[in-house]
Order: sequence, then structure tokens, then C-alpha cells
Amino acid sequence: MMPDLGPFSDEKFDPKKWINSASQIRHSQDSLDNHLVDLEMKLQMVSEEIAASLEEQSAAALLRVPRATRDVVRLRDDAVSLRGSVSGILQKLKKAEGSSAESIAALAKVDTVRQRMEAAYETLQEVFASGDLPRAAETLANMRHCLSAVGEVAEFANIRKQLEVLEDRLDAMVQPRLTDALSNRKIDIARDLRGILIRIGRFKSLELHYTKVHLKHIKQLWEDFESRQRASKLANEKNELERLSSNNEFQSSSPSVSFFSWLPSFYDELLLYLEQEWKWCMVAFPDDYRTLVPKLLIETMGAVGASFVSRINLATGDVIPETKALAKGILDILSGDMPKGIRLQTKHLEALIELHNMTGTFARNIQHLFSESDVRILIDTMKAVYVPYDTFKQRYGQMERAILSSEIAGVDLRGAVTRGVGAQGIELSETVRRMEESIPQVIVLLEAAVERCISFTGGSEADELILALDDIMLQRWVQDKKEGTQNARKVDISNEEEWSIVQGALQILTVADCLTSRSSVFEASLRATLARLSTTFSLSVFGSSLDQNQSHVTSVDGNGELSTGGRAALDVAAVRLVDVPQKARKLFNLLDQSKDPRFHALPLASQRVAAFADAVNELVYNVLISKVRQRFSDVSRLPIWSSVEEQSAFHLPTFSAYPQSYVTSVGEYLLTLPQQLEPLAEGIATGDVNNDEAQFFATEWMFKVAEGATALYMEQLRGIQYITDHGAQQLSVDIEYLSNVLSALSVPIPPVLATFHTCLSTPRDQLKDILKSEFRATSLIFRQQTLYVRFGV
Repeated sequence: MMPDLGPFSDEKFDPKKWINSASQIRHSQDSLDNHLVDLEMKLQMVSEEIAASLEEQSAAALLRVPRATRDVVRLRDDAVSLRGSVSGILQKLKKAEGSSAESIAALAKVDTVRQRMEAAYETLQEVFASGDLPRAAETLANMRHCLSAVGEVAEFANIRKQLEVLEDRLDAMVQPRLTDALSNRKIDIARDLRGILIRIGRFKSLELHYTKVHLKHIKQLWEDFESRQRASKLANEKNELERLSSNNEFQSSSPSVSFFSWLPSFYDELLLYLEQEWKWCMVAFPDDYRTLVPKLLIETMGAVGASFVSRINLATGDVIPETKALAKGILDILSGDMPKGIRLQTKHLEALIELHNMTGTFARNIQHLFSESDVRILIDTMKAVYVPYDTFKQRYGQMERAILSSEIAGVDLRGAVTRGVGAQGIELSETVRRMEESIPQVIVLLEAAVERCISFTGGSEADELILALDDIMLQRWVQDKKEGTQNARKVDISNEEEWSIVQGALQILTVADCLTSRSSVFEASLRATLARLSTTFSLSVFGSSLDQNQSHVTSVDGNGELSTGGRAALDVAAVRLVDVPQKARKLFNLLDQSKDPRFHALPLASQRVAAFADAVNELVYNVLISKVRQRFSDVSRLPIWSSVEEQSAFHLPTFSAYPQSYVTSVGEYLLTLPQQLEPLAEGIATGDVNNDEAQFFATEWMFKVAEGATALYMEQLRGIQYITDHGAQQLSVDIEYLSNVLSALSVPIPPVLATFHTCLSTPRDQLKDILKSEFRATSLIFRQQTLYVRFGV
């Protein structure tokens, strides 16, 4: 029987009492000791069971803790989510309650607006019937305001369309009255009608009617030119008929109307008309005159633009009889729609520039008249004034190429005089003279091209000008000069003309120096021009032309005058570039590069000039060395080198050998060369080069020829196949003579030539000793190996 463990859980458990109680319930036959042992054993077994149960339950509890933790976290998240959902539902309920009130208020407001608009619509019907336009405008404005107040409501979509129809109806009713007021100068009525249009937001309609009324009169001014031309043509035809009917008697013809004489008068009349409108609008439309009058001029130039271009084209053709007879102009020539032989001439472009200058004068007057307008409006106005010339400016590079090509081709370098000594002979002096005269002529043509570019485009086409100059200006010019030098190479120098040809060749050096210096000066002046344009087109002033908005263009200063930036923005070139940002960037890049000292405005032309200078140097050298080359041509094959001294039966005295004629003629030529170079030095010294540099230049050429002669002579010496003692003696004398000439000219004697002289002047039996003692360490002796072999050494 297991003991009762219930008392153990009591807080007042008494172990002694429990043991005494357990001892009393033992069997009477059991001893107390046995009973206590048995009781102890049972308690021990119970405690072990309790310990095992606790351990098992603790392990199970530990396993259930993580799961319980996760369940707690999930319950917490669910509680938070539930709380958020409940909060959102509460907010929606509150919002729904508030929006419902607002919706009710908005609906009430819309209903009020609807009632008012219905009443206003009924009122408008009465107003339109009565002709009270100001009241109608006020009512329409109020209706527009009401519609803007309610916003986009589908219910009022039809009302908006009806409102636009009513505004159009009011605009149509204002048109005839406004036309009458503008035509008859009724200031008060015009001002009232302007207020009506402004009230309903129809300012564009005011601009349209104002332009339409006045454009008719300006078109009559423009068409006056054609009327005069027709009248002149009819008068001339009538005079021609009368002349034929009166037995060919002389009849005076009516002079035709020139566009050059008519255009200034047109501009004067147009300017006077605009001045009158400006003054009238200042009173009638004090808030809008700065916009209305410029808009009138812009629309005018747009209306007559195509006709203007055609008249300019024909007027430029009238300056040349050939194009006048064909009624053609610059654009026709550029398009190739002309008979063969008719080319673009300077007079054509000068006529175009003259017309452009007339327009420029008018533009400056307009700029002064509209000085109170916004700069953006002024730019648009200037663009409209100059727009007839845009077609020509876009093709400016092509025009300048054609003119320069034609003008440079007219500089004659090929018509030199025939010498008469052979069909291909060309008088060198005449060629040189024409080459020298052509340089200032072409420079003048190039400078005139730059001036034309500035006069016509203001520099906006500077990039096209530079391309044209670089591609055309020296292409034919330098090519002609190269042909001249090639022709000069064909000259066969005779003894009679020897020094005259040499002098002519030396003069070509002066031509090359002049060409190099003048082209450098021209390129420097071109860079200076680009620098001035860079200042004009400063990015700080005109950079806004690259911006589409152009909202930061400098405006009018406090005195009502245009600021520096504003004036720069109205320059003819700036107006041309304002809407072509890609071209503007290209030009700005060029102007920025021109600030670099290493910048070459004409890189290809500079290369051609350098190539021409090299060709001239080659030609001059060939001419100066030609006599030397001729005298030394057969030196290696002279029979004296292999000849043997004749033996005489008599004992005769021996005399020193004399230099041969081939070397003496070369020596005399070299000795007289400094005298021939003196005129060259004097000619160069008269220019920008000082006298010392000129003398150095002449001395340099003398050294070139002397060194070239020495090289030719040594080449001939190497070509000698066999030489005897007698030939060696003679050759030694010749070399000594040439060496003396070189020393007299202060030209160093080449070591190879000195070696030749030493070897040739040494007897055969002593040559080996000379080689061992004096030339063992030098490589020059090896260069003369073939010569020593010919001696049999």
C-alpha cells in the first residue's frame, strides 16, 4: 500500500507528525523497523517517479516554448493589423461624412451657377438683340468666370461650346465697327471696341483686324513698283510704234523704273506710315501699341516676302547686260539655269550688298521707332525686315566661291611671251613679272571678299567665307604659280642668256618671299577680323540665341534706350543666327578657336603656300646649279685621265699643269655668283627683312650652290674607271683649283675632296706609307677604295 502524499503539499507539513502517523497504521505483526524500511523504500520510489515525471514534463515544456513564442508574435501582429483596419474604417467614415457635406455644398453651388448662367443666357439674347456690345462682353466674361469657378463638369460641356459660339458672335459684331474705327481714326470707338475684345479674351482678334486694315494700304505701296514698270513698258512700246510709223525718226523712250531707286522711296513711305500708326496707337491703344505696330510690319514683310526675293534677284541681274537681257539674277546663276559662259560677277554681289544696305538703313530707323518695344519683339521685327535676304545668305559661301574663282582665274600667269628658241620656251622674266604683279592683285581680291562678308552678313557667314577662301583663293593661284615654275624649268640656258636666266630665277625667290609674307599678313588680318566678331558675338551677350525660350535677352534700360546687350542682339548677324542654333554654335567654336595664337584661319592655303615656296627653292637651285651640272656632266669620261705622258727624245724642262677649262668655268661661275646674288639681297632688304638677314639669305644660297657643285664633282670623280700618273697629276691640279675657289668663297672644303687631292698628288711609291701613317684611322680612305684599286695599290 502506497503512502498518502497529500499532506506533503500542505504549507504547514510536519514530517515528524507524518512519520508517527504512518507508523501507527502498520500491521501488528510487522516490526517497526521493517515497517519504516518499507515506508522509506516506498517514499524513495515515489520520489523517483515524481522526478522522472518532472523531467519529462520539463523537456516537453521546453519544446513548446518557441512555438508558443511564434504564436504570441503572430497574435500581436494580427492585433496591430486589426487595429489599423479599424482605424482606417473610422477615417473613411469620417471622410465620407465630410465629403458628403462638401459635395452637397458643391452641388448647391453648381446649381446656383447653372441658374445664373441660364439667366445670363436669356439676358444675352436680349442684349444681342439690342446691340449693347459692352454689356454683352461683360455678361460673357461673367459666364466664363463662372465656368472657371466650377471647373470641369460634364453637365456644363455643352454650355462651354455655346459660350464660345456667343463669343464668336460678339467678335463678328465687333469686326465691322472696329474696321470702320481703324480706317477713320476714331480713337474713342476703337478704344471701346478694344476693351470689348480684351474682356472676352480676344486680343488676337484685335491684332488680326488691325493688321488686316492697314496691310491693304501697304500692299498698294509695294505693288506701285510693278505698276510703274508696266506703265514704263507700255510707254516704250508706244514710242516704238510711233517711231516706226514716223519714218524711223528718233523718239525718246521712257526710262524704266529701277528697283535700286524705287526701294528707298518705298522704305521712306513705309516708315512714315508706321510712324503715324505708332503715334495714333499710343493714344488709342496705350497698352498695346508696342505690340500692334511691330506686328503690322512683321505681317507686311511676310506678305511681300516671296515677291521681295524675286525683285532682289532680278535687280542683281540688271547690273550686268548679259543677265539683264535674260531677266535672270544671282539665284538663277547659282542654280545653273544660265547659258554657258555667264558667271557670277562681283557686280552682282555688290548690287545685292547695296540693296542690303538700303534695308539696313530702314532697319535702324525701325529699331529707333520701336525702341520702347520688348527686345524679343524687336528681334522678330528685325528678322522679318531681313528675311528676304536669308535665301542669299544661305548660299553666300557658294556665291563667294564662284566670284573668287572667276576673279583669280582672271589674273594672267600663263600668257607669257614665247622666246622663239623652241616652241616650248617661255620667257622667264615675263613669267616672274606676272607672278610678282599677281600677288597684290589677289590679296586685294581676298580683302574685298572679307569686306563683302562683313557688309552683307555682318559676319554671320564668316565660317563659310573662311572655307571658301581656304578652298578657292589659293587653289588656282598657287597652282598657276606652280605651272609658272614648271614652265621655267623647261628653259634651255644658252651662253648668251645664262646670267639673265639666273637673274630671273633669283627673282622668283623674291616672289616666293612676297607671297609668304603677304599671305601671312592677310591671315593675321583675318584673325583680327574674327577677334572683332568674337567681341560682337560674345556669348555673355548673344549666347541666349542658342536658347529656345530666349527669355533672358537683355532688354531696355531705365532711360528707355536699348542696353549694350539689346543692341548686340539686334545686330544683322545676331538676327540671322538667332533661330539657327547649330550654325551659331559652329561659328562660336570658330571664333573661340581664333583666340589661340596657333590657330590657322586658312590651313590648306598655308600648306599650299609652303609647297609653292618649296617648289620655288627647288627651281632656283636647279637653275643656279644647271651650269655646274652641264660642265661636270662628262668629267668621269675625259680621256686625259687614262692618257700617258709623251716621251721626248730631247731633254725638255717640265712645267706645272694648268686646271682644265671645265673646272675653271665652274670656278669663275662660283666666284661671280655673289655679285649675282647682290640684287636679290637688295630686293629682300627693301621689304620687311633687315639688311643682315638679307645678306645671310644670299650667303646661304651661295653655300648651297657651292656645296652642290662640290657634291656633283665628287660624284664624277667616283665614276673615273682608270687613271694614270699623268691623269692623276692633272686631276690633282683641278681639285686644287676648285679647293682654292671654295676657300675664296669661305666655303669649307669637304674632307672627301681633300682626301682625293692628297691621294692624287702623292707619288705611287709613297702612297702606301701615306695610307699607313696618316689615314689608317679614318674611314674616308675606305670610301675611295675603288680609286686605290685603280692605282693598283
